[in-house]
Amino acid sequence: MTETKIKFEDGAAYERMMGTWSTLTGEIFLDWLTPPQNAAWVDIGAGNGAFTELIAGRCKPSSIDGVDPSEGQLKFARSRSAARIANFRQGDAMALPYPDRSFDIAVMALVIFFVPQPPKGVAEMARVLKPGGVAAAYAWDIPGGGLPTEAVLAGLRALGYNPGKTPSPDASRIETLYQLWTDAGFERVESRKIIVQRTFANLDEFIAITALAPSAAPIVNAMSAAERERLKAHIGEKFPADDAGRITQTAFANAVKGRLPK
Repeated sequence: MTETKIKFEDGAAYERMMGTWSTLTGEIFLDWLTPPQNAAWVDIGAGNGAFTELIAGRCKPSSIDGVDPSEGQLKFARSRSAARIANFRQGDAMALPYPDRSFDIAVMALVIFFVPQPPKGVAEMARVLKPGGVAAAYAWDIPGGGLPTEAVLAGLRALGYNPGKTPSPDASRIETLYQLWTDAGFERVESRKIIVQRTFANLDEFIAITALAPSAAPIVNAMSAAERERLKAHIGEKFPADDAGRITQTAFANAVKGRLPK
């Protein structure tokens, strides 16, 4: 079957599917990053603004710029409370629409595996940072099975479907992230793994929310009732419910941070 293309256009659907996961992971990431207050931030691949909202609420930034290729996602981002201090614009991670030395902190939250040429994206982070500026990222460990949507994607593959893939999955490996930052000239590079869990009321809720992923949604929406039952049965075997019928899933991401020389 033809591979499904991944397109993020619906900010509200993305929020329901990934917003909680993004917040859970982003909180741990910011605790580890320990950013200074009154910094100028750029959130690259800001999407619907889920991580931008965390920056605004926790880090007391002097300014936040968010850039993303999807105008549909940015429309949702502009509806958030963070929009009162954040400036969102459409743009490409590999050709950021900002002058050199514009920011104190550059971040990519759950983005780098979508960048067709990750070294170019990291080089752009370095370009727009001021001397001594910090670049950091976290990404679901796709090769290691860390995606929150992996259960549904694996179920679709087992049934003969071909869900979409990100352009650069290997960029999410912890050793690859470390090397990308080192090659871009960052110093004091550190990396770590972030593990998070989310509990769903039952298997139906788990599938309904997880299947909103753009890599899965077109396939699941086109399935017959019988095919959906087959998918449910396959996932249920991998994720048995507890006594209350709840489903708990673990996801994990890799993170990296480094500083430009002064």
